[in-house]
Amino acid sequence: MSTSTPVPRLALSVLDLVPVRAGQTSAEAVAASVDLVQTADRLGYRRYWFAEHHNMPAVASTTPPVLAAAAAARTDRIRVGSGGVMLPNHSPLVVAEQFAALEALAPGRIDLGIGRAPGSDPVITQLLRQSGTTSDVDRFPDNVADIVALVSSEGASVRFTSGGTYGVHATPAATTVPEVWLLGSSDYSARLAAAYGLPYVFANHFSGEGLERVLELYRSEFRPNERHPEPRTFLTANVIAAPTADEAEDRALPQLHMMARLRTNMPLVPLETVEQAKANESFDSLAQSVMAAARTKWFVGTGADVASALSSFAQQHGVDEVMISPIAASYDGEPTDASPGRTQTMELLAAELDLDG
Repeated sequence: MSTSTPVPRLALSVLDLVPVRAGQTSAEAVAASVDLVQTADRLGYRRYWFAEHHNMPAVASTTPPVLAAAAAARTDRIRVGSGGVMLPNHSPLVVAEQFAALEALAPGRIDLGIGRAPGSDPVITQLLRQSGTTSDVDRFPDNVADIVALVSSEGASVRFTSGGTYGVHATPAATTVPEVWLLGSSDYSARLAAAYGLPYVFANHFSGEGLERVLELYRSEFRPNERHPEPRTFLTANVIAAPTADEAEDRALPQLHMMARLRTNMPLVPLETVEQAKANESFDSLAQSVMAAARTKWFVGTGADVASALSSFAQQHGVDEVMISPIAASYDGEPTDASPGRTQTMELLAAELDLDG
């Protein structure tokens, strides 16, 4: 346990994109994430979510329900789920059935985070929706409501235009249900979560713009209900902790390069190692400005410094939980079936914080 000045009690959770670095296979990347969720379970983290992204060389998190099932089977306490399922890519009934099955596998431990973004480029979006059975973005509010009903023990009803109704259940005999969260980074998502009385997560790790306004909208417009009598929210953050500040900055550089590639439409590649990133001088002034802006919003440093900054961040925005995206990259020579930098981040923060898992 650290001997530094203790920070107030804070719950930490994890958002995982299952990063794939140069020289690493998808199988090794998934193995590293399975190891990481077991670490999170052991250390007292509250929840562990998998993102949905498609056709990206540096991201293997394409199917959150599959990854969540693997995580649930290998852990005992931690909540697992999606951060999130990009609903326009999928049939609401299929999503509801997948997460109802997960809830039956690990009762009381499943979160269904739902987002509205496509999670990829227009070509992949079209391929995901080509069956004609997927939901339209314009129907997103209705589809969210349908999923909430479908996973409940009461189920949902289809009303025929000719009269009569038809009952639909995501699973035959639910005794517990997954907790549904709405994800977003805009006024739209905050207002929808408030109108439906759902928990809400602002994607601060990706955007960070308008955070205070969005939280105020959500809290002020929230409609209480029996399951959620008060607004409930937490924030996400990109985080790297290391024994020294210099090492933390080293491990941040490959992710900064990937961010610059995304924001400036450069070709995407597997995540660089630290040594590869240091040797890469191909980024122009625009890319450099993107990296500089991103870095100001990340939490990078020693375990004590990052823990203190996260605690202050949570207090500033009135939340008792922060979901970290542990983005520490690897050095050459570190094992490809593990994530030493990400594991180190989580261990150092757990040593500094009295985690309320």
